[in-house]
Amino acid sequence: MLQALYTKYKPYYKENLILAGPIVVSQIGHMLVHMADSIIVGQFAGTVQLAAVSLVNSLFTLILVLGLGISYGLTPLIAKENGAQNHEECGRLLSNSLLINIFTGIILYSLLHFGTLAAIDHLGQSPEVVKYAKPYLGLLSISIIPLMVFQTFKQFAEGLGFTKQAMFISIFGNLLNIILGIILVKGLFGITPMGVKGVGISTLVDRCLMALVMCYYVLTSKNFKKYLQKFKWTFIDKVRSRQIIKIGAPVSMQYVFEISAFSGAAILIGTFGAAPQAAHQIAINLAAFTYMIASGTASAATIKTGNYLGKKDLINLRISAVASYHVVLAFMSFTALLFILASSILPYIYTNDIAVVEIAAQLLIIAGFFQLFDGTQVVGLGVLRGIGDVNIPTFVTFLSYWVIGIPVGYFLGMHLGMGVKGIWYGLTIGLLTASILLFFRFQHRTKLLANS
Repeated sequence: MLQALYTKYKPYYKENLILAGPIVVSQIGHMLVHMADSIIVGQFAGTVQLAAVSLVNSLFTLILVLGLGISYGLTPLIAKENGAQNHEECGRLLSNSLLINIFTGIILYSLLHFGTLAAIDHLGQSPEVVKYAKPYLGLLSISIIPLMVFQTFKQFAEGLGFTKQAMFISIFGNLLNIILGIILVKGLFGITPMGVKGVGISTLVDRCLMALVMCYYVLTSKNFKKYLQKFKWTFIDKVRSRQIIKIGAPVSMQYVFEISAFSGAAILIGTFGAAPQAAHQIAINLAAFTYMIASGTASAATIKTGNYLGKKDLINLRISAVASYHVVLAFMSFTALLFILASSILPYIYTNDIAVVEIAAQLLIIAGFFQLFDGTQVVGLGVLRGIGDVNIPTFVTFLSYWVIGIPVGYFLGMHLGMGVKGIWYGLTIGLLTASILLFFRFQHRTKLLANS
């Protein structure tokens, strides 16, 4: 039976993995920026500044995903038009997406600079942590504008199946970020040690260069010449803008509901002290690393689903989507075992503080279990996004994280005295709920398409 199942899905495993591989690396690139910041600060600047990174990343990521979600609205549209051989339409969509994303980046910068920076003093966090958090957040807020430009050209290229270039740019960008971050944080070559502010500067420089290189590649490569015939820097129209926002805005809210739940959890955990907050940062960093791999697989599923939808090949659309579920389940099972078996070792990547390591080890065991739910829910979102089904999944994410996950975590952590572990149990239950509901939605929608 297993052999017959493998034979049926093998071609789809292969094509999905070939497409997903570079996307996964590129997705990890986003995560590695913050992961590298945490490691550098934890090793060279201490627990208090690591807690500052945790606080800032929780707040910044909540705003960042609004922009990322809007940029993702382009990908399924490009994939669908490419599948239908409407090449010139791809250039028009790119023009609209670029202007929408730049405008979005400016709005999000303003929100971070004039809103979050002012609010950070009133979140009940340690004054010493807040002192280090402010300059770091200020630098990250500027970086969101070049990041949105990078995302525009990245999503365009990936929607057409060109995924390796963004991967290479992300790899080199992250190497630069790590090298520059160490130099500035530690104070090498005669530079005054900057602490957490140093990783903020390195991240800003990295994102500016990545935006320039990705833009240059797309606009000059012969691979995109036929798609860019109708591209204009100032072209925007209501119909195409509405198409992009109609998908991108709900995707933004999906990410906001999920990430805000984790950000809310970080703020709750911050009331327990610097050590639990730093431990949470370590565990969530590692969990988010594996999530980015699942998210890359989901992005590939979005592209393949959009391609098959454009070709009106609805049978293969469903088979390919199921294959994506298989891939992510296999990978997340492996990482779950890794987290559980190496829970006492992995935290030492970040810090030698025994109190932080002991708490992080407990959280990694919990994280091992929710890996499976995290992976399957993001693939469900990816497939549904590919067929343009984004509104009901958005409601599912809100229900799962804010009606179930955070309230349960608050009750277990605060009222039953389970502390940081109780908060994480609530997050796990939220992910389980999302995974189940999105799978049912996937089954319903793809069966309807296949039988239509």
